[in-house]
Amino acid sequence: MSEGARTSARPKALTDGAARLLAATEMDPRLLAMIGALAVIWIVLNVLTGGIFLSPRNLFNLAVQSSVVGVMATGMVFVIVARNIDLSVGSVLGFVGMIIAFLQVDVFPIDAAWNWPLTIVLGIMVGALAGTWQGYWIAYRGVPAFVVTLGGLLIFRGGAFLITDGRTIAPLNQTYQLLGGGIDGSIGALWSWILGAVAVVTVVVMSTRARAKRRKFGFPTKPLWAAVGLIVVSAVLIITFVVIMNSYNKPRTEIPRGIPVPVLILIAVVVGMTLLARMTKFGRYVFAMGGSPEAANLSGINVRRITLWIFILMGMLCGVAAIITTARLNAGTNSMGTLAELSVIAAAVIGGTALAGGRGTIPGAILGAVIIQSLDNGMVLMSVSSPMRQIVIGVVLILAVWSDVSLNKVRQ
Repeated sequence: MSEGARTSARPKALTDGAARLLAATEMDPRLLAMIGALAVIWIVLNVLTGGIFLSPRNLFNLAVQSSVVGVMATGMVFVIVARNIDLSVGSVLGFVGMIIAFLQVDVFPIDAAWNWPLTIVLGIMVGALAGTWQGYWIAYRGVPAFVVTLGGLLIFRGGAFLITDGRTIAPLNQTYQLLGGGIDGSIGALWSWILGAVAVVTVVVMSTRARAKRRKFGFPTKPLWAAVGLIVVSAVLIITFVVIMNSYNKPRTEIPRGIPVPVLILIAVVVGMTLLARMTKFGRYVFAMGGSPEAANLSGINVRRITLWIFILMGMLCGVAAIITTARLNAGTNSMGTLAELSVIAAAVIGGTALAGGRGTIPGAILGAVIIQSLDNGMVLMSVSSPMRQIVIGVVLILAVWSDVSLNKVRQ
């Protein structure tokens, strides 16, 4: 074989090897590409910030910052998969947050033990009502989701201002503040290691059970080396995360902070939404509607009712995000959630949720949220102005949609 033939054969061999590896591990190429892109972004930002970006302190803050966008992005996946859009999520967050702050400070005794649990329940209920209002017009009155949620963006932002005539409400209940990941808003080193160990054991048990179930029903399984390799990689990532969170100490002490509470809330939401998407009729119906609403309707799926519940769920998740935001700020402010809809939609789309509907994943949306927040966080560390940060994130969103459209054309 000539030298030229050997040279041309090497890229093909590498490509074939990568394809076999992906087939063996059954991993989504797009998800792997996102992980690679995130790694490149982190390395570049760390160099540009002189090593500050990848410091334990900044990664701790990045985890907290990503929680708010991540929580809402999980709901946005359902919205977009079902061929809708929600432009009001930032305003609903601000509206619910102001109601929670108003109830805690001006209505209920601030030191009462039932103050913060009651306001949390009421806040999530208000978010659900906001979602019900918008879902009703979309599902039962046929008004396009773009129009309804654009109106909601204005309505709820104005409502947040009217609740307190534009004034900031503070301080909030001290126990409630822990939910924002402040100085004491983390679980410490011991509980972080316990949680990490539980997560590793859960990964091993779930992977083993899934493999056994596939064998039982005669479905093809991953090669043993691929299954073990994925478990090892997952365990390493979990342990690395715990180590990083424990490497950041409380101010002027040697006490590790551990995993912040907002991240625990995000993990709970991700687990719940993933189970909802993969293991319930509701989740299957949402993806069926996204693939073909007409076929879903003809097959007996109540498209209107499912659409209504999608927006109720989105409203409740906005309520959860409002809880984290107000607890972190220790106040209710009228600027809460401003332009959050841009980051949430960008996170879902960058994470692989197709704007044409029918395709999207919760883990992908979380990766998208981390990418968006990493860019924003890194630019803040480099003292980039707010308008320029918005321009960069807007360009990233356009490129993400373009890549999605291009990928769909290749598949067709």
